[in-house]
Amino acid sequence: MKKLIALPLAAIFCVAALSGCTRASYAIHTSDGRTIISDGKPHEDSKTGLIAYKDANGVKQQINKTDVKEMSELPK
Repeated sequence: MKKLIALPLAAIFCVAALSGCTRASYAIHTSDGRTIISDGKPHEDSKTGLIAYKDANGVKQQINKTDVKEMSELPK
């Protein structure tokens, strides 16, 4: 009887855990007209004036804060 309850509860737990792991993507619009899509939220380093992000290929990139016109979260 306990096995009949444990299996559905484990399945529900797995689905709930995986649904919480989704990452938001952000569009970074630059002053020269480019749009960069980041994987996850970009982070600003106040000491260097750079914004760090991961591109669509998972490579860490940086852009100067003065080159960024706008950042917005993309709808899921």
